[in-house]
Amino acid sequence: MGDYFLAVDIGASSGRHILGSMQGGKMEIEEVYRFENGMVKKNGHLYWDVGHLEKEIIAGMAKCREAGKIPVSMGIDTWAVDYVLLNKEDEIVGSTYGYRDMRTKGMDEEVYRIILQDELYARNGIQKLIFNTVYQLMAAKIQEPETLAQADSLLMIPDYFNFVLTGEKKSEYTNATTGQLVDVKTNDWDWELMDMLGFPKHIFKPLSMPGTVVGELKEEIAKEVGFQCKVMQIASHDTASAVLAVPSLEEESLYISSGTWSLLGTEIMKPICSKESMEKNFTNEGGYGYRFRYLKNIMGLWMIQSVRHEFDDAYSFAEICRRAEEEKDFPSRVDVNDDCFLAPDNMTEEIQSYCEKTGQKIPRTLGQLATVIYQSLAECYAETFTDVEKLTGKKYKAVNIVGGGSNAAYLNQLTAAKSGRTVYAGPGEATAIGNIAVQMMEAGALDSLQEARKCIFHSFGVEEYQP
Repeated sequence: MGDYFLAVDIGASSGRHILGSMQGGKMEIEEVYRFENGMVKKNGHLYWDVGHLEKEIIAGMAKCREAGKIPVSMGIDTWAVDYVLLNKEDEIVGSTYGYRDMRTKGMDEEVYRIILQDELYARNGIQKLIFNTVYQLMAAKIQEPETLAQADSLLMIPDYFNFVLTGEKKSEYTNATTGQLVDVKTNDWDWELMDMLGFPKHIFKPLSMPGTVVGELKEEIAKEVGFQCKVMQIASHDTASAVLAVPSLEEESLYISSGTWSLLGTEIMKPICSKESMEKNFTNEGGYGYRFRYLKNIMGLWMIQSVRHEFDDAYSFAEICRRAEEEKDFPSRVDVNDDCFLAPDNMTEEIQSYCEKTGQKIPRTLGQLATVIYQSLAECYAETFTDVEKLTGKKYKAVNIVGGGSNAAYLNQLTAAKSGRTVYAGPGEATAIGNIAVQMMEAGALDSLQEARKCIFHSFGVEEYQP
């Protein structure tokens, strides 16, 4: 029996504890715990309940003990851009806002009064998204200066949970890069930019790479979960972990990390920070071993998830796909990247309103709504593939879809048909697998990223869809 490695993979709607081990030369994974997550709405703002998540992380670790499968190490990955502020007593100050909160509205203009958008992009190569950390901090500086003045530390969400477990404060590179505050040339915080924007530099901790050991569990945590283990910095941005687990990237292919968001792009060793890249809204996020995840952030399955909730979660995603296929000739399309779909009160009504405003047929049934979303997503994917080829100067014949959305066979087939490219789908648990792979590389169970990707392919395989 090989050693166990624990991935705590927390997404915007749920979290999972997944154990990985090497058995007969293949990686095996098993889910040991699952819990709910979501933004809490209060006083007109959206927040993360970090106290709830802390308890669930510890509860899931205790399940490993109950199963008799004690991990030698663990790593936590989450979404990007959001952060926790701590004072000198290591108490949370202010609110832990969720990225869909609207307090950042207009903060892009405040930033651009100080530094022009194209100059900002040239420094960090990061796609403009109104919820990026740079705009969140500008909102804090303008709207809550007293909170920022109290702050002694800023930790991205997974770094904060590592601190809760170990008492050690470390900032992980891949997640930090997403916020538009890391210099693409130095791979370090952009200290000059901090000065320009008036952000307190002392709150930012030194950056370190995936594979860095944060520390061991605090004594009281170890007692509560029933074991001691190392806490590691993995690629703590969930997309960075998912891309790490794409089986075929050694042969230069496109990928989509498909879930609540669709992160579509390729892996490169040198960033592309041209004006054209900025205008196409591509990003150069940090990856394992100082690779760059050159990608575009597309709304993704958030729209389907929302519509499903509005139908009281009465239908499985497989059933929704089936109904969408039955309505495949429904003609209407939406721009999935339109801000109106970011956090609407009702996604169904927002899609219907969009179609009405644009003079299109209004979808009424679940199948019609689903086909509008899936067809629009696939067409957006195909257009973005073309943009990637133009910006990188390379041709890509295939695309790997990983993450939970890789199970959406209808969308996979649409993507192949509309893009004219072979689609390889899987693994579905790419984020957890990438998380575990970093731990295995640090432990010597895998020798390199190339070996890890080969192991992932042979362990989990892929489904193939032809154009």
